[in-house]
Amino acid sequence: MKNSIIAFATLLLLVACNKNESKTNLHITGNVKGLKEGTLFIQRYADSALVAIDSIKIDGNSAFESNIDLKSPEMLYLYLDRGVTNSLDNNIMFFAEPGNINIDTNLDSFITSAKITGSKNQELYEQYKKINSRFNDENLTLIEKKFKALKSNNTKAMDSINNLQDSNTKRKYLYATNFAVNNKNYEVAPYIALAEIYDINIKYLDTIQKSMTPKVANSFYGKKLTKYVKAIKETEKN
Repeated sequence: MKNSIIAFATLLLLVACNKNESKTNLHITGNVKGLKEGTLFIQRYADSALVAIDSIKIDGNSAFESNIDLKSPEMLYLYLDRGVTNSLDNNIMFFAEPGNINIDTNLDSFITSAKITGSKNQELYEQYKKINSRFNDENLTLIEKKFKALKSNNTKAMDSINNLQDSNTKRKYLYATNFAVNNKNYEVAPYIALAEIYDINIKYLDTIQKSMTPKVANSFYGKKLTKYVKAIKETEKN
């Protein structure tokens, strides 16, 4: 009888554990080299503000882990509370998706040293950013030239630079559109449309929206893009 009671209690415990495990589908692990003490927060955007969905206390061991219930692939943030230090280098963006994701970085260069593995959407987003940075760098160069032309009152140079900036912006937006369409099977596609080129001509956003696979269209960002495109079309009708 005693053995039966123990066995029954063990069974209940296992069921309870399985229920708790089923509540989370994203396992985040990582290491912040050099971090001895502090707090890490997993954050997401909600109502136009970052809100914490988990916190990890670091006390001597720089390794960390977190378990999150993720309804759909989503851009999350790993925020480091440095305490008295007001550093801007304290929030790592990462495209989370169900499964196992690892984030390794260090205290001195928290964002720039971050290596994120385990997410296909993150991998694709990093590919996108690598090319997109070239357009951003070119625009910064043009801004510098524009400032010099303005300083010397060189209107001919100003007009030429303005044309180059317009061309650079068009190429940037066209690249983003093509990238999103070519990766229509992943949630990074609607995310790029919403976060990077939301002000592009509606026909391009419409193309991205219509190219999404059913799975992506039903995702968090897929639904947002569909709603956004619909709202723009209705506004243009009025």
